[in-house]
Amino acid sequence: MLQMFEPSPEAIEREQHYLEMGLTDDEYQLIVQILGRQPNYTETGIFSVMWSEHCSYKTSKPLLREFSSAGPQVIQGPGEGAGIVDIGDGQGLVFKIESHNHPSAVEPYQGAATGVGGVIRDIFSMGAKPIAALNALRFGPLTTERTKYLFDQVIRGIAGYGNRLGVPTVGGEVQFDSCYQGNPLVNAMGVGLIDHKDIQTGIAAGLGNTVIYVGSKTGRDGIHGATFASVDLSGDADGQGSDIQAGDPFVEKLLIDAWLEVIHSDAIIGMQDMGAAGLTSSASEMASKAGMGMELNLDLVPQREANMTAYEMMLSESQERMLLVVKQGREQEIFAIFAKYDLEAVAIGRVTADKQFRLLHKGEVVCDIPVDPLAEDAPVYQKQAQEPAYYQIFQKQAIYQPEVDDYEHVLTQLLQQPTIASKEYAYQQFDSMAQANTVVAPGSDAAVIKIRGYDKAIALTTDCNSRYLYLDPEVGGQIAVAEAARNIVASGAEPLALTDGLNFGNPDKPENYWQMEKSVEGMAKASVELGTPVVSGNVSLYNETAGQPIFPTPIVGMVGLHRSTKDITTSPFKADQDVILLIGETKAEFGGSELQNLLEGKYFGKAPSLELAVEKKRQQQLLKAIQAGLVQSAHDLSEGGLAVALAESIFGTEHLGAKVDLTGDPTTLLFSESQSRFLVSVAPDQVAAFLQLVDDATIIGQVTKGNQLQIIVNQQVVIDQAVSQLERLWKGAIPCLLKSKA
Repeated sequence: MLQMFEPSPEAIEREQHYLEMGLTDDEYQLIVQILGRQPNYTETGIFSVMWSEHCSYKTSKPLLREFSSAGPQVIQGPGEGAGIVDIGDGQGLVFKIESHNHPSAVEPYQGAATGVGGVIRDIFSMGAKPIAALNALRFGPLTTERTKYLFDQVIRGIAGYGNRLGVPTVGGEVQFDSCYQGNPLVNAMGVGLIDHKDIQTGIAAGLGNTVIYVGSKTGRDGIHGATFASVDLSGDADGQGSDIQAGDPFVEKLLIDAWLEVIHSDAIIGMQDMGAAGLTSSASEMASKAGMGMELNLDLVPQREANMTAYEMMLSESQERMLLVVKQGREQEIFAIFAKYDLEAVAIGRVTADKQFRLLHKGEVVCDIPVDPLAEDAPVYQKQAQEPAYYQIFQKQAIYQPEVDDYEHVLTQLLQQPTIASKEYAYQQFDSMAQANTVVAPGSDAAVIKIRGYDKAIALTTDCNSRYLYLDPEVGGQIAVAEAARNIVASGAEPLALTDGLNFGNPDKPENYWQMEKSVEGMAKASVELGTPVVSGNVSLYNETAGQPIFPTPIVGMVGLHRSTKDITTSPFKADQDVILLIGETKAEFGGSELQNLLEGKYFGKAPSLELAVEKKRQQQLLKAIQAGLVQSAHDLSEGGLAVALAESIFGTEHLGAKVDLTGDPTTLLFSESQSRFLVSVAPDQVAAFLQLVDDATIIGQVTKGNQLQIIVNQQVVIDQAVSQLERLWKGAIPCLLKSKA
């Protein structure tokens, strides 16, 4: 007999608890139609989390279909815990990016920490050894105590979890803009290494096979976390949502070690992390993917709190928990492995053939619903899209041409802008050298990890300039992919594939949905053109505070392959007398630029233009030159333009400087953010060979001895600054802002 906990179905309908759970009237009626009866309280909660945007992608699925996951390098595309690409020698790279935005707005330390833990579990649940973590963060201006607190605690949370886990945090990026004031973005990326033979999938196949729970006990933390992540934040995030989960990196480290042993047993059928929606999502998704059902006895679920209800156990998002399906009769082998690592593993259910999701609690059936509507057949919506009025205005505006008189002063100001300034305050807290394979640590265009035992390495980056996406989502989406690929190429690696972290506002607003449509359209086009298929990702919507959406911020996490470690390239200049070259064309493009932000305090006009065919050609030619051993250093041009890139290429070189001679409009030459450009240095005797390989390269100067950056435009010295002074301002900007009183 189906037990009906209070409140009864009648009370649910009368008091409309399903609305409080995030379901709409139509969705509730659809549930009644599916079941042929009214759901009880537990069943309503289960449907509500599985049909939340965070779990079902019910709004974004029509858009995600635009992405291509096709490519000879792709082993596993979207649909599992993470994507996998081939890196040769029977090895694959497993990677994914995920958001933890709303929890981080409420409790930034634990929100960021559990974001790292969650994405790392996605990596090792595929059977991979986690080898790197990255992040992509967005905050409001560092001018309020609240933002300073959020920034500091998010960084500490990432470090506190990642460092104890023993997975190096090797890269990332941070931007600061007022649109993130009330709704920071915390995106975590995990990367793992796997042998093809060890790849696992999250399926619950085989009638009668055993479902095993392993890891931390279940508590009442994070209940309805998926629903919380699928609604707008209020003006004050404090106190919103359910209790935020607390992570334990030491338990996760044990899980990783045990998991990497367990995967070698042929008793394993499938495994999955208990992430968003906890036990509900992992169990129902595994069953649905296998075309099977599942029956769980909740009395057997390890619990750390007394008198937990079925509803609480199924919706809890307690951390460091995994679900396995093993062959019937082979359970003790698996228990023994986990026991070696002091981890509790318990059989809590079995695979059934009736495609039902059935839960038993205290001798009663408390849930009995079809499994497919929870996972594969959740509702999908096509939202209305409308081009925003501001976009129409921006497209009609004349080209913005800023007025700059003192170029030295502007350069020093740009270097102190938090988005450009050194993020050493953040990454010096990260253990980037854990596992001893990090070749290029945080602070470069891309991080580089060597693959032990082979003459190869991987490059990793996260990128997205949301200001461009605000001005023009389609072009900005293309730029996000192109810039990530540029960073990979600048490191000397071939771009392989990407994972997307799609952060947007409320999709029920037509203007926001239009931004989503156009952003995805642009990203999809660029990923195909540049040969970087989309193999995994995450969608985070409803990033709004008091009705104000964030800029569209689709983070691109990209991986690349150095086919030889000899190809590894970094951005700092290397030697006196090396020739400095600029690849690409510089145009008067300042819409969404850091200079526009500095001078105007806002963004308007057109985003920089991008020709994907040109982008592809320049990337391929530069990579070929790097692989031919012709390049000393390489750096992509992004925020702040050429002047900032020149300064950054000298920082950390101690006794080097640069002398550059240009002709044209000084403001455009120095501070434009035109796309598809690289700054490289080449040994004098290699310049001729380099120019034969790279079409759009122009000699602009020379690396010098000493400690001076000198830039001449139209035979006039416009910048002549000691590099040590510029570097001091660049390094000190964020610490000074954090110490200053708001």
